Amino acid sequence: MSAIELEGVAKHWRTSDGHVRAVDHVSFVVEAGTLCVLLGPSGCGKSTTLRLIAGLETADAGRIAISGRDVTRSPPTERNIAMVFQSYALFPHLSVEENIVFGLRVRRVPAEERAQRLARVAELLGLTKLLARTPAQLSGGQQQRVALGRAIIAEQPVCLMDEPLSNLDAQLRAEMRQEIRALQLKLGITMVYVTHDQIEAMSMADRIVLLNAGRIELAPGRDGAVIAGTETPARVPGQFASGRIGVRPEHITLGRDHGVPAVVDAIEYLGGDSLITCHVGRQVLAVRVPGNVALRRGDATTLAWAPGAQHLFDAEGKRYEMPESNERATMLA
Repeated sequence: MSAIELEGVAKHWRTSDGHVRAVDHVSFVVEAGTLCVLLGPSGCGKSTTLRLIAGLETADAGRIAISGRDVTRSPPTERNIAMVFQSYALFPHLSVEENIVFGLRVRRVPAEERAQRLARVAELLGLTKLLARTPAQLSGGQQQRVALGRAIIAEQPVCLMDEPLSNLDAQLRAEMRQEIRALQLKLGITMVYVTHDQIEAMSMADRIVLLNAGRIELAPGRDGAVIAGTETPARVPGQFASGRIGVRPEHITLGRDHGVPAVVDAIEYLGGDSLITCHVGRQVLAVRVPGNVALRRGDATTLAWAPGAQHLFDAEGKRYEMPESNERATMLA
């Protein structure tokens, strides 16, 4: 059974200029015990989607199910979820211990059970020696662990995280990514994690849902998968008349004699490798290559990828299985 299922979920805001489609008929499934990342730029609808799952916003259309139960109109308290916010949302006047067990006190969990759960969570997160401190006496990473502890102690099967590491420095973010992933695997909980950081998404996720302008989006194609804004075909099986193509950044190569013409928009050198943002027609693609590159903003290049690196999806975002035949997708021409 899937842990979370969204079917045609939509959320619109009314403004002076009309309606803004924050979430535009989004559908996806998160399997139990997996970590799903909602990835995309600011304003793409990822946090709104998370709040819809949590019940903090009400869907205008569609259906949301958690553990097979329709919760579309259910309040947050009836959804059996825990949530970690971007701001940590710790009470400054309470100790670490009181912050972690606050939800249990509200739900009138007996004192003995509270103490047992607290001991387990504090040991798991390395907070045992910090329980008497207040948030002001903690580092950013320690405050994040307290926020995680408050979510974990609830012992809910689903945990939602809204950009929980955005306030930390780069080194601490890398450490906390590993800790959160290890924790999720150890506890076997289902996690939906919002971020705009591609590295964070790729290093943590079992599955990534890429959002843009309120919709799940990959590179769109037409007439047998022609990338929007270009005339260069990506040859695919004949029955794949229209849909979307997905290629991981690390599977794309630069500067081949045969490939899709592209223009470099930005280069981010990350030490061991470089993340290059290019546009192909009207489509933006990310390319990850080892080391540094002799390219600058505005340079022309070409992008190519092996047939097996190309993932196909139909217009609804469902995976299209490649047939084991001579009609397998070929290298981009």
